[in-house]
Amino acid sequence: MSAGNGRRASGSAHRSSRRTHRRQRRATRRLRALARAGRLGRMAHGMAGAGTAARGRKALEPPAPPLELTPLVAADPATGMDVLWHIARTAPELRRWLVANPNADAALLEYVSQAGGPGVKRALTVLLDSLDSRQARRRGRTPTA
Repeated sequence: MSAGNGRRASGSAHRSSRRTHRRQRRATRRLRALARAGRLGRMAHGMAGAGTAARGRKALEPPAPPLELTPLVAADPATGMDVLWHIARTAPELRRWLVANPNADAALLEYVSQAGGPGVKRALTVLLDSLDSRQARRRGRTPTA
């Protein structure tokens, strides 16, 4: 029985050393690949002098401040859809301004109409009335009030 236990102990030690050896080989391969790609120096530079500019490189700059959500941002056609959806989900007081954004798609307007918020019903009424009057003008009729 002790012989069997001895074999198991030496077997597990052997497996452990093989795993360690494999990890070391993988780490060595990764370092060589980084060195070949020219990234090792950049990574070491980034770790050693994170706050300083060295060798003519720019120092890291702080990130831009968070976007302040305003009616202007909500109605601006240049605002990205991800920001518009964020406004729709998190800022009910700005949802009415999303209706005025020409880039707001049907899914966003549907969400805004279902979620509601201050002034949303009125904004949607104005939008739909303006679309009706535009369509009536195209047909050569005047809109009915």
